Amino acid sequence: MLVTLIIGCEIAFWVLLGAGLAVRYLLRRPRAGAVVLLCVPLVDVVLLAAAVADLRAGGTAGSRHGLAAAYVGFSVAYGHYLVRWADGHVAHRFAGGPRPPGPPKYGTARAVHEWRMCGRTAVAAVVAAVLLECAVRLVGDADRTEALRQWQLRMAWVTGLNAVVAASYTLWPRREPVTGPRR
Repeated sequence: MLVTLIIGCEIAFWVLLGAGLAVRYLLRRPRAGAVVLLCVPLVDVVLLAAAVADLRAGGTAGSRHGLAAAYVGFSVAYGHYLVRWADGHVAHRFAGGPRPPGPPKYGTARAVHEWRMCGRTAVAAVVAAVLLECAVRLVGDADRTEALRQWQLRMAWVTGLNAVVAASYTLWPRREPVTGPRR
């Protein structure tokens, strides 16, 4: 059931985001749209409450709980970024706003962008690890929470992988193609 709720929360995130932006730009009600967008974090609260309720009811902590913690962590770290990204694109498409800039493609600017994304991933991993640790302590039984410890390691691995990607852009930056007259 928890996995179904995680999927439902992901769908609810995008539905609320789309509804908030539609109200803001298509119906031209920016304040009402902002109120709908402020409801997006409630999706995480619902998921967190369901995971805690499942554990308190005596359920063995499993991958579904780890996935729920990871979802909340990534939502906290990347949620505002995604909302701002979508808002910029919808404003451009439907409200005559400027074309939002994409991420830089070359050089130091791209490396900085990748390190910012790595920082977001680190925040997601820390949030998930804290939630997982709280769940371990809530259950209080090492045999029932081994899967949560594994998820803490997975989150550290994902952060490390993201750091390797960011480091590669720092050590081997892509160069902007040289354009000039042909010979």
